[in-house]
Amino acid sequence: MKLTLPWLKEHLETEATVEEIAERLTSLGLEVEEVIERGEALADFSVAYVRDARQHPNADRLRVCDVETKDGVFQVVCGAPNARTGMKGVFAPEGSVIPATGDVLKAATIRGVESHGMLCSARELQVGEDDDGIIELPDHWQIGTPATEVLGIEGPVIDLSITPDRADCFGILGIARDLAASGMGSLKFRDTSAVPASGPSGPDIRLDFLAGCEAACPLFVGRIIRGVKNGSSPVWLQRRLKAVGVRPISALVDITNFCTLDLARPLHVFDAAKLEGGIVLRLARASETLEALDGKTYKLDGEMTVIADDSGVISLGGIMGGESTGCTEATTEVLLEVALFDPLRTAMTGRKLGIESDARTRFERGLDPSFVMPGMEYATRLILELCGGEAGEPVIAGAVSDNRREIDFDLAQLPRLTGIELDGATIRNYLSALGFVVQPRDSNLHLTTPTWRHDVSTTACIVEELARLHGYDRIPPVPVTRTEAVGSTVLSSEQRRRAIVRRAIADRGFHEAVTWSFTRPEWARFFDGASPILLRNPINAEQSAMRPSNLANLLAAAANNFAKRELDGAIFELAPRFMGAGPGEQRMSLAGIRFGEASRRHWQLASRLVDVFDVKADALAVLDAAGGPADKVQIASGAGGAYHPGRSGEIKLGQKTIARFGEIHPRILAAFDLDTTVVAFDLDLEDLPKNRGKTSRAKPPLEHWPYPPSDRDFAFLVERNLPVADLLRAVRRADKKLIRDVDIFDVYEGKGIEPGKKSIALSVRLQSKQRTLTDEEIETVAERIIEAAGKSVQAVLRG
Repeated sequence: MKLTLPWLKEHLETEATVEEIAERLTSLGLEVEEVIERGEALADFSVAYVRDARQHPNADRLRVCDVETKDGVFQVVCGAPNARTGMKGVFAPEGSVIPATGDVLKAATIRGVESHGMLCSARELQVGEDDDGIIELPDHWQIGTPATEVLGIEGPVIDLSITPDRADCFGILGIARDLAASGMGSLKFRDTSAVPASGPSGPDIRLDFLAGCEAACPLFVGRIIRGVKNGSSPVWLQRRLKAVGVRPISALVDITNFCTLDLARPLHVFDAAKLEGGIVLRLARASETLEALDGKTYKLDGEMTVIADDSGVISLGGIMGGESTGCTEATTEVLLEVALFDPLRTAMTGRKLGIESDARTRFERGLDPSFVMPGMEYATRLILELCGGEAGEPVIAGAVSDNRREIDFDLAQLPRLTGIELDGATIRNYLSALGFVVQPRDSNLHLTTPTWRHDVSTTACIVEELARLHGYDRIPPVPVTRTEAVGSTVLSSEQRRRAIVRRAIADRGFHEAVTWSFTRPEWARFFDGASPILLRNPINAEQSAMRPSNLANLLAAAANNFAKRELDGAIFELAPRFMGAGPGEQRMSLAGIRFGEASRRHWQLASRLVDVFDVKADALAVLDAAGGPADKVQIASGAGGAYHPGRSGEIKLGQKTIARFGEIHPRILAAFDLDTTVVAFDLDLEDLPKNRGKTSRAKPPLEHWPYPPSDRDFAFLVERNLPVADLLRAVRRADKKLIRDVDIFDVYEGKGIEPGKKSIALSVRLQSKQRTLTDEEIETVAERIIEAAGKSVQAVLRG
């Protein structure tokens, strides 16, 4: 939302500077993105007088001018046909930058004659489209007067970032109201009194909606204005619109754009001579189309609100008018339309058709229902003033809805929620200035919200209004203290587990990502295999489904990094994933991905791509940190879903799968345009065994036990397709008390190994808590290991 300081001051009586206003706006929650000093580009330009203009000796179309400026007289070669002795224009000195081209003006020799400076056209200064000649100024302007003053440059421009809930501040009136309420001046009002009718009323207007759809357009007002003359709008209006980035079109259209920005009151003018029969507000029919004012033809459906006459659809309600009834310079009779349209239906229509318009921006956020008639009267007055004509009686279909809310406000909530202490009189003054009706009730207040503040609905909303008017910067700092009651802690066990898990995965080199809970529907299908959970009111088409897995957005983030030449990395996210649309149909999930090379290139290390074993180790480390029995789980091949069928696995506890890991399926990588190896793991924290809260004495690490370990190596021949995890499990079970650790240090196939077999070499560490193991005990355990491996997986000890 952009506005200029002079425009704001038509609504606000204030002597504040633009800097003070910008600071106050931000403190009110209306964040100022930028203050643009539009005159800065013309700071070096000023009024000059042409003492003499004579024919160039070597060029028929050039003239040599002696130009008197504030800094002296300069010779300028000029090609403008209107350059002549005695005129005043805008002079650009050497070293100045021409706005239209960005060129730095230098002294030059043109056809043998020196030129120092330049007399400028409107297009060169970007203050108009005229490029046929230089700007001619009235004689009363003094030499040296800044160009910004004589050209009436509208500025400075304040660019605001308005949050979607503040629909009232999508008009300059609403912004001025907030400033006035905060004490920065007093509010001024436009003349919205009724315009006397001096002509016949307009066409028949009716609302024709099916039962249950009446909210699509609860109120529509039309007024015929005859005898108008449509042409270019006045210079002041054109300059004002240009200053905020709106292109002037014609007086009638410019008036509607002005009212939209000025009062947050979109309206539309139809060429009444092009209308056929009466006006009807209804839902579109499936076969209907509209050729809109943007030159595009849109196919409509039965959920879209339209304005129609006997010829068919002539406008999309709350979004854009149609080409068939658009106003031109030949227009002499208009139907001025002001209406209320359903915010949700307007937003959905705009998204379906991909139409962005100033009207849609405001209607989909909800407008002030009580301002329909004032908006009609003000726009009528502007049309009569700028275009002439006579106005008929307004024709009204529907009625104004009452959207006000009643709120009982407990004064104690303000200090409780913010720490701000305000007396009752100050609170009443603040709220009254914002438009609330304030009535004492016992020791508290009974409030009625203003019609333009549909976003205020609870006591907390009132506290927020008071806090921002008082000043967020004036909220007293309060130290946060950890107070623990008997039998309770500041963090729940689940919160502590999440913190531990975050630290554990970060310690393995992962960076945490925070992504949307939404994703693309086509991405969602990769991870749940079913129809995605679609949003009714998505932010955009690419975020229209709830994520069934955190891997979807992590892969998108990896693809974005990879496209920017970040060719390797590791990221994780701990956040909910969604299995349904109802409450509770979500699970706290941890997912992590690695992509590209496993480590940076190094002269001592051979480079390799990440593989399934990297994320297997990541998943096991998380289980161990979370208190899960990492030493008791089983590894099964094939994770299914989004994973590569032959390069993935599951981590099981009994028959329950508690984590999955592996390479991402190639077809999914292709969909994300990831041309590298990507491995991942995911698990739901709810699937991990709960910590039962038992306390135990701290156990020293194995290497600090007082009794020495003994390491024995074994090489087993097993079937080539045997999962190694099965062999490890069999070995560990041979003696659960004395076998402390089992590691693989070699896997071999080839010469000397029977076809269809492989050799797996294991290192087994034996250790006791109570004594040093004897040779006999070690040999006994070794025999048990060989026997267990043979029985469980038919492993044979190599000779």
